[in-house]
Amino acid sequence: MLSALRNAVRRGAGRRPDTAAPRWFSRDEVIMGTAIHVELWSDDRAAAECAIDAVLAEMHRIDALMSPYKEDSELSLINREAARRPVRVCDELFTLLARSLAFSELSQGAFDITYASAGHLYDYRRQVRPTDAELAVARAAIGYRNLLLDADARTVRFGRAGMRIDLGGFAKGHAVDNGVAILARHGVRHGVVAAGGDSRMLGDRCGRPWTIGVRDPRRADDVVALLPLEDVAVSTSGDYERYFDDGDERCHHLIDPRTGKSPTTVRSVTVIAADGLTSEALSKTVFVLGVERGMQIVATLPGVDAVVVDAQGQLHYSAGLLHSGSPTRQ
Repeated sequence: MLSALRNAVRRGAGRRPDTAAPRWFSRDEVIMGTAIHVELWSDDRAAAECAIDAVLAEMHRIDALMSPYKEDSELSLINREAARRPVRVCDELFTLLARSLAFSELSQGAFDITYASAGHLYDYRRQVRPTDAELAVARAAIGYRNLLLDADARTVRFGRAGMRIDLGGFAKGHAVDNGVAILARHGVRHGVVAAGGDSRMLGDRCGRPWTIGVRDPRRADDVVALLPLEDVAVSTSGDYERYFDDGDERCHHLIDPRTGKSPTTVRSVTVIAADGLTSEALSKTVFVLGVERGMQIVATLPGVDAVVVDAQGQLHYSAGLLHSGSPTRQ
């Protein structure tokens, strides 16, 4: 027994307990129909895993509340019933709906969650698009001014038959914001939460910035710019995420609410902002508006910057990035 004890001591010699060995911990999962990545720096494995568990549980909770594909979600209830009666919703969802209307006003309708009236007619896996007649009916139902909110009753009602909403341009940004808040409550100082093209950084990467690559929209393994970032959110919307090519036209999941069709003037938009809700909403907004009008809106918003790849593959930077010299072209 004494020999066995000595051998055990030798095997453990030089090892440091988990609580004294700071390192990066990470986990990946598919939630909300997208890739979720959580990464953090910790000197305690158990604490790190507990924090990651809490973030992923929050992602599942948001998915259950806001998924348009789950029949028992509050969002699905709204889409089924709000054209017939006011639907009472939780404070969290009501707040998001109100924020969506603020972005709709800012963008003069380029951001509009009622785009789903047309958006749900596309099936990117089966390469199905609506007919002109179907699209005409759907477009008549689109319009954020017919999304009627009652702040006192906490209800939402549709002002037109056939309306639908989708928080696909919003929910992931909200989720990464909540995820980073959870990490902070767990005492994490350096970390990142990502959901598809939306990420939020907590602090820096232990003494140096996080480096986020802007993907080349036409070459998946290449990047066109590198962004050094700390304590901000970044969202990328691209025409390469869910799409099919119909002749010379690319049908992708980013829909212009004004036409019910995919915009064609840009290939990708990356927006940097203080929070994920803002960066995600603005990446969709700039994509729909195009380079000139989109960058004009970005220029009016303090702390917001953007990188746009236009339809010819040319890069455009907002004034804040150009003056700071922070992006690195590849």
